[in-house]
Amino acid sequence: MTLAGWSMILLFTALIVALAKPTGDWMYALYARDSLPGERALFRLIGVDPKAEQSWVGYAVSLMAFNLLGIAFLFAVLKLQAVLPLNPQGFPAVENLLAFNTAVSFVTNTNWQNYGGESTLSHLSQMLGLTVQNFLSAATGIAVAFAIIRGFARRQATGIGNFWVDVTRVTLYLLLPICLVLALAYVTLGVPQTFAASMTATTVEGAKQVIALGPVASQLAIKMLGTNGGGFFNANSAHPFENPSAISNFIQMLSIFVLGAGLTLTFGKAVGNVRQGWVILAAMLLLFAGGVAVAYGAEAAGNPVHHALGVAGGNMEGKEVRFGVATSALFATVTTATSTGAVIAAHDSFTPLGGMIPLFNMQLGELVIGGVGSGLYAVLIYAILAVFIAGLMVGRTPEYVGKKIEAREMKLSVIAIFVPPLMILGLAAIASVVPAGLAGPLAKGPHGFSEILYAFTSAAANNGSAFGGLTGNTPFYNLLLALGMFVGRFGVILPVLGIAGGLAAKRVIPSGAGSFPTTGALWIGLLAAVILIVGGLTFLPALVLGPIADQAQVAAGTLN
Repeated sequence: MTLAGWSMILLFTALIVALAKPTGDWMYALYARDSLPGERALFRLIGVDPKAEQSWVGYAVSLMAFNLLGIAFLFAVLKLQAVLPLNPQGFPAVENLLAFNTAVSFVTNTNWQNYGGESTLSHLSQMLGLTVQNFLSAATGIAVAFAIIRGFARRQATGIGNFWVDVTRVTLYLLLPICLVLALAYVTLGVPQTFAASMTATTVEGAKQVIALGPVASQLAIKMLGTNGGGFFNANSAHPFENPSAISNFIQMLSIFVLGAGLTLTFGKAVGNVRQGWVILAAMLLLFAGGVAVAYGAEAAGNPVHHALGVAGGNMEGKEVRFGVATSALFATVTTATSTGAVIAAHDSFTPLGGMIPLFNMQLGELVIGGVGSGLYAVLIYAILAVFIAGLMVGRTPEYVGKKIEAREMKLSVIAIFVPPLMILGLAAIASVVPAGLAGPLAKGPHGFSEILYAFTSAAANNGSAFGGLTGNTPFYNLLLALGMFVGRFGVILPVLGIAGGLAAKRVIPSGAGSFPTTGALWIGLLAAVILIVGGLTFLPALVLGPIADQAQVAAGTLN
């Protein structure tokens, strides 16, 4: 580990803290204002009354209908790309199960890719299909965050907002303006934005090389800001056209975290106590700091097997020389602390402990900052669980930001917490015993199991990154991963909306002498501990069979 590496990590963290308030204020304005310029005509055109409130059931029905239509639309685009315009490469239609997996993947904000983008999808499929869903899936996550914020902030209300209004406002007044600026910045830094299919370059040996091009910058901007992560190119953010320099890389990491961090302060402002937002952000950053410290330490220590062969220094296997160990460890932690899944290094080539951090980040529920919107509502579920435990300690009915936490909220919270582990462990168990599943991983033994576990963790957590050794483009994995992505996304969202509806109908209870304080260091520690304990107890046995056993083998000087 180096001073330069730690300085970069500290600078990144400091900038996220500094940007949290202005972005939180921006999103609060979208959340709270009755109307915004130009939206009345749009809502009149699409037949939506912006003042009409929806119950949590109505909100959920609208959300599910919108996303199911999104899956159908993207599937149709992928199947028809051979006859649609903007296909200069002449790519054929995408195979059925791969098209289905990709449609579910991008609508659920997962962006798992069982294909190489530049060799499979036309420009129109990348733009009209993937980029559009990057915007809409991100807007859906923030809309759900707005809904649960209203649940905590409102008093004896029957509605939690209007899904169509929330999605429209987030897309038009938040995501689009920022992405326009980011796309222009990326073009300035060297990212292509063109309808050309490719260019031919002459190498230093005199050979000809065809280099794929396309509308990359526009997709890159929302892929990072919306915590989507799906790359235009197969190499994702390790590709020099998606990530030309250290400056572009740093901007991308900031854009991954900025909205998720800002939403914590949107929550604090909405409930009338900004400190509530700051302590949630502090708990998130505490978990982030622990993860990046372990990942950086493990990668900087290197591989003892390589050391025995005379290769000294940190673990550079699978990493870009232009980024190095510190930046690769930070990026891997950032991208899996959120639901982004973009990569600048092969997580499969990390040391076992270094690779366990991205895996464990996702298993915690993608709440260490988390995906846009999904990070906030995931951590609020754990806050409900933590305050319930605290209520037992002080001997009174638990309450959080003035709302009593009762049986209904606890049942729905447990369902939301239970769904991702069910998908991760259940589907990984199936893949670990049936021939079709065992044919996927390249490695054997603990590392091969880690490849399977990582795939289903990434799917159910809606992350999308992968251990590079798994062959996922098979009927078995396309179907099971799609199932994990869909249930992992909407199996959490629906209970969250139910919690929001129940909380909105309650009156606010003033804090008393017996109330457990939720704005201090004790609460930060308790919230972080509950997240770690629940994640640890749930996934520790699987981690022991995978990366921990892998680390023991490496320490003993043996390889799979």
